[in-house]
Amino acid sequence: ITYFYGIQNTLELYFNTTHKILSDWWMQSAYLDSRMPVAMYTSPGVVLPKMHFQDRQGQMRFAAKLIAGVLDFKSMIDSETLPVEYLGGKPLCMDQYYQVLTSCRIPGPKRDVVVNYAIGKTPPSHITVVHNFQFFVLDVYNSDGSPLTVDQIYVQLEKIWNSSLQTNKEPVGILTSNHRNTWGKAYNNLIKDKTNKESVRAIQKSIFTVCLDAPMPRVSDEMYHNKVAAQMLHGGGSRWNSGNRWFDKTLQFIVGEDGSCGLTYEHAPAEGPPIVFLVDHVVDYMKRTEMVRTPMIPLPMPQKLRFNITPEIKKDIEKAKQNMNIMAHELDVRVLNFTHYGRKFPKSHKMSPDAFIQMALQLAYYRMYQTCCPTYESASLRMFRLGRTEAVRSTTTESLQFTKAMDDPSKHNSEKAALLEKAIKVHREHTHMAIHGQGIERHMLGLKMMAIEDLTSLPEIFMDTSFAVAAHFNLYTSQVGSKTDCVMCFGPMVPDGYGICYNPMDDHINFAVTAFNSCEETNATKLSQFLEDSLLDMKTLLEQVSKTQ
Repeated sequence: ITYFYGIQNTLELYFNTTHKILSDWWMQSAYLDSRMPVAMYTSPGVVLPKMHFQDRQGQMRFAAKLIAGVLDFKSMIDSETLPVEYLGGKPLCMDQYYQVLTSCRIPGPKRDVVVNYAIGKTPPSHITVVHNFQFFVLDVYNSDGSPLTVDQIYVQLEKIWNSSLQTNKEPVGILTSNHRNTWGKAYNNLIKDKTNKESVRAIQKSIFTVCLDAPMPRVSDEMYHNKVAAQMLHGGGSRWNSGNRWFDKTLQFIVGEDGSCGLTYEHAPAEGPPIVFLVDHVVDYMKRTEMVRTPMIPLPMPQKLRFNITPEIKKDIEKAKQNMNIMAHELDVRVLNFTHYGRKFPKSHKMSPDAFIQMALQLAYYRMYQTCCPTYESASLRMFRLGRTEAVRSTTTESLQFTKAMDDPSKHNSEKAALLEKAIKVHREHTHMAIHGQGIERHMLGLKMMAIEDLTSLPEIFMDTSFAVAAHFNLYTSQVGSKTDCVMCFGPMVPDGYGICYNPMDDHINFAVTAFNSCEETNATKLSQFLEDSLLDMKTLLEQVSKTQ
């Protein structure tokens, strides 16, 4: 730590004057250099509440309203009238909002790039719609520049649906779910053909993508949310909707024929909060908007994107299908709708809801494994220009003292409550430091990248075993709060770890817990049960202590 504070001053320059350097390094090291598939490994999914339609008309109507809602949001981006967000009275950097529309990740042999097509002289005016593995270009603006109405979009979606009824098409989109090196080679092979290249460019340049999904296999109500979360992350496998995607596209809204809906997004350009803000805007817009009959000017037929499938491309697609099926089988997803209380309860005890939930996660993990582990909680650096994230390390001496005391019969409730309070206070302090640029992780990243770029020897700390152990985050967590009753989900950061995302509402909390089935030590269902019990026990503890005071 002393060593760290010694080097911290060196990095002040990077943090306070050239934020772009650090944010570029972060985007590169966290995303673009990663060779793992984006589906499941880095791209989060968002599950929206189940819709009550059960047929294609309902699906089209919903999709049409959703598209109109995103275009309404885009009008604020285009006119730069998006209200600035504040945290603790300080304005936050809004740059990420300008990166999510009209952008796409493009595979490279060793490193990918993200291209934002909104920056050119004539920004694209189309979205892509994919149905039964077939992609269409849908122009969403009239010749006078006004966006299509919900009614007009509905008519265009009907045309798309009716001209893509056959399901025997090659799912070209599934190639984007592959390991990045494999996809990089397949990509270069795919775009050798002029028609294919034009089709791929049309997808990449589109404002966003809408996936009109086939219904999922029916499951019990209890399993429904787990299945939908998996659907948002990877599409359910090649037999279902995994080919109905272009995983490199920054924003893909997913609307299933059975009422399941949500989105998946490629993580490199932005964090979760801007995505969820967009979702809240769209959901709000859809509540306000009624289908208005508009005078129907005949609109041109949406253009179907053609692909010439050579035997080599077909082989690549078959390989991607096999890999996707292995991946889909590998990820265990558990959605926990914790209905006993929400963020109002810890607030009533003058405790931070986020820190309270983090301590419940610590307790759940300790009860399951009789030990604590390195824990990563994402914190926003948007107080800084182009800031992305810093990590709050939720495992502390104080959190361990609390988790050990909780099930110790020799400890009085008042002592346990005091330890909980202390652990929460420390977590709050660490969060405050992280969002104000005083965390450890990004400074360490800056030091490492400076050494690599200056071709100097890597500081010894990076070679130390303890550094590797500390960076092996068995709990990879994030709070993504939303006004909408939705839940975000993402895969674990390490093979023997968990990915945990939560949305605390006033009176309930939505959690998504993921783990890999191939790891015998992890079990998402079991950890979810421990988490529920921990949250209930912590509530009981505080209530009992309150009674005796």
